[in-house]
Amino acid sequence: MKNYQKEDYPVANIRRFLEPGPVVLVSSSWKGEQGIMTMGWHMLMEFTPSLLGCFISEANHSHEMIKRSMECVINLPTADMVDQVVAIGNCSGEDTDKFAAFGLTAQPAEQVGAPLIAECYANFECKLAQVAGNPRGGFFIFECVKAHVATSPKLPETLHYRGDGEFMVSGRTISRKSLMKPEMR
Repeated sequence: MKNYQKEDYPVANIRRFLEPGPVVLVSSSWKGEQGIMTMGWHMLMEFTPSLLGCFISEANHSHEMIKRSMECVINLPTADMVDQVVAIGNCSGEDTDKFAAFGLTAQPAEQVGAPLIAECYANFECKLAQVAGNPRGGFFIFECVKAHVATSPKLPETLHYRGDGEFMVSGRTISRKSLMKPEMR
């Protein structure tokens, strides 16, 4: 093990080390309008039922659509979609049809009204379980009610945001399955 030399670091930038998972595209629908937002701040909260938590700012156009429809689809893009992911995050759905603008295909979901994004590796249909208020938005807790995952590749290259416009691409996998208790896998 290494003993790292450390220095003080700005607490406002710790997200560069603690981002919890891959960047996702959240699709939503309300009263005939469809939207997509880029999101990097989310976390798994429970296995069964499968719960996912995330913060969505009230400033985000998707916030109201998701709050009113009480559902969304969490779509997992791959690294080759990085330019689309950034562009989607840089514009508002108030004045942009993001499916058309970024060449994405909306497909019907099975259990929610929000569309799947066909070009994404995986799609997780979610229903809103709870919203916790916050002066700047809401902490949304979703239950995944249906999952669609590509059969290949087994481990896709996903994007992980490090802040300041930098992304990391998922890398090599280290398995310790044999060391873990079956109930902890």
